[in-house]
Formats: sequence, C-alpha cells, structure tokens
Amino acid sequence: MSTSFADLQSQLGQLSLREANRLGRRLEGARRIRKPEARQSVLDEIAAEAGKAAERLAGRASRMPALSYPEQLPVSQKKDEILEAIRDHQVVIVAGETGSGKTTQIPKICMELGRGVRGMIGHTQPRRIAARTVAERIAEELDTPLGEAVGWKVRFTDQVNPDATFVKLMTDGILLAEIQTDRELLAYDTIIIDEAHERSLNIDFLLGYLARLLPRRPDLKVVITSATIDPERFAHHFGEAPIVKVSGRTYPVEVRYRPLLEDEGEDSDRDQTTAICDAVDELASEAHGHVLVFLSGEREIRDTADALNKRNLRHTEVLPLYARLSHAEQHRVFQRTPNGIVRRIVLATNVAETSLTVPGIKYVIDPGNARISRYSHRTKVQRLPIERISQASANQRKGRCGRTSDGICIRLYSEDDFLTRPEFTDPEILRTNLASVILQMTAAGLGEIEKFPFIDPPDHRNIRDGVQLLQELGALEPGEKSSQEGRRGSGSRPWGASSRSCLSTRVWPAWSSRPSATAVRARSW
Repeated sequence: MSTSFADLQSQLGQLSLREANRLGRRLEGARRIRKPEARQSVLDEIAAEAGKAAERLAGRASRMPALSYPEQLPVSQKKDEILEAIRDHQVVIVAGETGSGKTTQIPKICMELGRGVRGMIGHTQPRRIAARTVAERIAEELDTPLGEAVGWKVRFTDQVNPDATFVKLMTDGILLAEIQTDRELLAYDTIIIDEAHERSLNIDFLLGYLARLLPRRPDLKVVITSATIDPERFAHHFGEAPIVKVSGRTYPVEVRYRPLLEDEGEDSDRDQTTAICDAVDELASEAHGHVLVFLSGEREIRDTADALNKRNLRHTEVLPLYARLSHAEQHRVFQRTPNGIVRRIVLATNVAETSLTVPGIKYVIDPGNARISRYSHRTKVQRLPIERISQASANQRKGRCGRTSDGICIRLYSEDDFLTRPEFTDPEILRTNLASVILQMTAAGLGEIEKFPFIDPPDHRNIRDGVQLLQELGALEPGEKSSQEGRRGSGSRPWGASSRSCLSTRVWPAWSSRPSATAVRARSW
C-alpha cells in the first residue's frame, strides 16, 4: 500500500521535534517531484524513517521516571493549578519566593503533562552553581543517576544524554549560545526561565527572543519563574500571560538594625569585618542554627573568614560560597555538619540571595551591599562598583532565614538607610555598555537593537554611543553589519560573557588613552 502525503504529515506529530522538522522538509521537497514513481519512492523512504523515529520516541517515553511531589513544599499545594495553566497556555508566569519549591517541582509538573519527550525541558539558571545543584536535587527526587533523566550543562561541562535526558539544567548563557546553531530551539519542547526577576542581560535576551519565537513554535511551552517582584511585567510582555502565585515557606523573621556607625552623634565607625564579628557574637546567645553572611566578593569573604577563624569560635565551622570555588568546596555547604560542629557560618556572595537554598539557615547578617555591574557614560568604562542593594534584594536576603523556623536578620545599616534605597535593582540592560550587546546581536543575526523586544528597551543615546564605538573600532560596518573583526570578537566568547568581559574592558584598560581603530584591529580579540 502506497504512502500518502496526508499519512506522513499526520505521523510527524508522533516524532521528536528535530526528526519532525527534518522529515517535514523532505516531505515538502517530495511535493516538487514531478514523476509519480520517483515521488512515491521518496515517500516510502520517508515513511520508513518516520517509523523508526516513532519507535525511538516511544522507547524514550517509556523511560519517563515515576513522579512524586514533597508535600511540605508550597508549590506542591498549587500543583494542579500550575499544571492546568501550563496545559492551557503557551506562556505561564509562576511567582513565588525562593524556598517555595518552584525550581525543583515545575520541571516535574511539565513531565506529568508529557513534556520532555518530543524535546527536552530546558531549565535555565542565572549561575553555574545553581544549575548543578538544582540538577542534583531533581535527579535525587526522581531517583535517577545525574546525567540520565536529568542532565546539566555549563561552560566546559556537559552531562546531558540527548537520548535519555528529559530535563536539562543549564545557565542562561548556554541556552543563548545554542540559539546560534538551533534558531528554532527544536531541542526543547519546554523552556523554563528561572529567577527571571534578576533581569540580567542574558535573561532579557532570552525573554525577547522567546517572544519572537513563540508564534513560529506553537508547540513550545514557556514557564517563567520569578520572586514576587513585579511579575505583571513579564505577563504583559507575553500578551497578558496567566500568573500563578505560590507562597513561600516563611516563618517570622526579626530584623535588627546594627549600623556601622554605632551611636548617632559619635564619630566611631566600625569596619564591616568587625561589625560582622560583633553580629556573630550577638547571635551566639540565640538558639542553635546556621548563619548566612552576605558579602560583595571573594576578598571580603577571605578577610571575614580570617577574622572569624582567629576568634576560635567553639563548635563552629566557617565556609565560603562563591562562583569560582571548586565543586567540592561549594558542595560542603549542602552536606551535613561534621561531628562536634553545632553552628555553621556561610560567607557568600549574592549567589545565595535567590539562586539556591543553603540548608539550615536560621540567621542572616546583611551588610547591605553588592558588586553591581554599571557602565559609566563619563569615563566610558564598564565597572563593578560596590553599591547599596535595593529594598527587594534586602528582603530576599532576609527571607533566607525564615525557611524552616523563626529567624533573625541583622542588617549592618539603619532602618532609615533601608527606607531610602531604591525599590528594585535596575535591569542590567539599562546599566551596561551596549557595544558588546550590539555586536553579539548583529553576529547572531537578531536584527537591530532598537527593534528587539526587550522588556525595558535601552536608551537611544546609549545605542548610538555603542554603534559609534563599534564603527570606530572597525567591528561594525555602516548599516550595522558586523565586520570580520567584529564577528571574530563576538564569536570568541559565549553570550553570557558580554556583561562581565565586555568590549570596553577587553580591548583596553582605560578609555582615557583610547587607541586607534587600526591598533585595536591588530590585537587579538
């Protein structure tokens, strides 16, 4: 019995997205074959391939692991509502504080809907440490070895099995890099953008790209998770997508203000390290529980660790936590405390603010600052100054100690200081050098930056400055087409590096002595 076009077209829905796309193109080509015998021969070949592909997909579906949901997590109580929203809408916003369980349970809710079979469930995290630890946790809950049903991929590490992996954890920079070779994101039938409220450059790029892609991919589901920080903004960006709000597991948290300037009218300032040691001493009289201290960088962590270790605190373990630590060192904060250790003091950058939950935290010490990437229009340099965090970030930090019991948050600044801080942190797109952004967009063929659907479009003056700089360097030709030098520069690093190693700091150390475009072209990008 001969195979018809209609039969084959209906079979494509039973194949993986990539196979359906590949065979769909062959089917369109077969329509243009004039000779009936030759056309039928090609259709029979396509039918045979489709049959084998369907068998592979059925085998993949049969390996779906058993699913269960921890009852104590707030998101488990909202499972049915989230499931129905994802089933009935292409885009869903899930808003809930860190600790609600949304990061680990939403991929399983998607799997319950049959997602992850025709393509993987792509699950992005802002940081590498979060991508790995979340993958480990989901794999543990599914009782499968890491790298099989649940895989993870970050720069230089790829533990994903395309034939067996249903959920793929990765940094948002990895997904952006994959767009250059998979424009339709056919490797995925579902995309979860986690911690979207951080509004990094990568997250804004992904949200803009997905807004363009969704009309061409009606089969693609997108779930955006955010803390309860203006989720309506994301919903509006995706045509008033539904919002499901999940409460966090929060217990009462007492806030104590201990500003570095101890007494009004006095001139005796404490340095930050001394203030942290004083706060640790104050918490020593409280019930047992681990302490999380937020610091702005590695140097501050080392200095504080040295100061605490010199005090020979009894039954206390001091652990650092930051992105550049080895996996083994990072993993120590998630392991049980050694025998004889009663209190653990974790010294962390803002990687612990939203991306992951450090277990057992009952107390938080918050100096109230962080390194925030910012572009200076005056000096033309992208910098990482230490700045006061926003109220939203301060509240995120406070919430870290109210997950399992009552907590105490000691802020090393005054209440008046807190009340004068901005409500939210500016999105990175509004405080970055746009030269590298324009270069990456042009090289990836994403069109003009003015027309890209950013949630918060950058200022036209900044765009003009970025274009002018790139043309000066010979990296952008008139008409905004990247030159050979520009393509070499944009292709040498992943998307995620644009804000941390952007053009302004890679090409020369100081703009006050800007070299000529000819000199720059002679250098290695």
